[in-house]
Amino acid sequence: MTEPWIRDPTAAADRHWATRQGCKSVLVMVPHLVAGARLLDLLPLLEDDHRVQVVFTQPEPWENWQATGDFLAQHGGVVLPWSQARRGEYDLVLAGSLRGIDEVSGPVLLIPHGGGFAQYRRWRPRETGESWAPVLNLDSTQLIRDGRVRAAAIVLTHDDELAVLEQVCPQAVPYAVVAGDIAFDRLTTSRPHRDDYRAALGVSARQGLVVISSTWGPASAFGRHPGLFDRVLAGLPPDRYRVVGLLHPNIWSHHGAWQIRAWLARCLRSGLGLVPPDAGWRAALVAADHLIGDYGSVTTYAAGLGVGVLMSAGPDGPLRSGSPAAVVAESVPWWQPERPLVEQFVVDAGLGERVCGLLTSRPRQTGGILRQTMYRLLELTEPAGEVTLRPDPAPTLITA
Repeated sequence: MTEPWIRDPTAAADRHWATRQGCKSVLVMVPHLVAGARLLDLLPLLEDDHRVQVVFTQPEPWENWQATGDFLAQHGGVVLPWSQARRGEYDLVLAGSLRGIDEVSGPVLLIPHGGGFAQYRRWRPRETGESWAPVLNLDSTQLIRDGRVRAAAIVLTHDDELAVLEQVCPQAVPYAVVAGDIAFDRLTTSRPHRDDYRAALGVSARQGLVVISSTWGPASAFGRHPGLFDRVLAGLPPDRYRVVGLLHPNIWSHHGAWQIRAWLARCLRSGLGLVPPDAGWRAALVAADHLIGDYGSVTTYAAGLGVGVLMSAGPDGPLRSGSPAAVVAESVPWWQPERPLVEQFVVDAGLGERVCGLLTSRPRQTGGILRQTMYRLLELTEPAGEVTLRPDPAPTLITA
């Protein structure tokens, strides 16, 4: 069935419908919730500018998640069908993933949707198919197509990532922008609101907050340990601890909210609160005292905030040596199901400072660097005034 063609405020053919004329066009590409959430961190940098019109699209057929469509509808932007977005021309394209960026016309700003591009090694078969080779998300197979760099600006979180890029894809170095980590900057901006977040999460003055975090996939904490939530709840006295779960948005997107609630129904009845997939994870980390997590970026962010971390699952392949995720995995204790859980809780203040230095080499500067980069690509003068990142709002929970 042919997709409907909708009125596009960035298209010349629909210009006569526009109340604001002559705007620069920005296309936001949202293949999945994680990319969408990261790109929403960038959009406030364009607020109050009547020279800019933003539209959205969900690249297909790569990431046709139902939850992504719901996410886009919730935020109220103009959402162009993918077939229509591919025919347009844009002054700036914002992408939190490589998916589909070769199919659209306009300078692409590519930003990592996790804790940086060089956090992990993922694995794929060698060309011969006889063995497996590690692949960095910054190597030429990812960033180069038909001899050209795929993005006009590649946002890096750290000078260390730039050094990696120089080794694995030197052609892309001129396009690199070391901007720091906007998610971590928002975490630190939100820290003064810790008490408000704890109150919103139902943590009393006499309780500690334990967050259980899982990335997605069979190697994740939720994939490896189906009974993890039950065991944690059973091992903690409820008068002393509040337990909250953070599941990667891809778990919610693929399995569905109904199924997640069904799998965890007993835990929800026993007092577990679940953070929704599209908002609230940063507030939960700021509020947390301890986190039981895996190799996902949430665990690394928690360690960087000084939260006590227990590692519950590692990836199938190696982490890049010296990366924040690898340092956390090597430094924190591992959850031991046979031991009393409370006895395993420790906080290593020195680790937090060390991980902070690995997560970003431009602390509290990311918003300004990203706004400068976006306006350079838009060929517009940057608005006056310093960039101020907003703290996260108080979180809501899914409960029984």
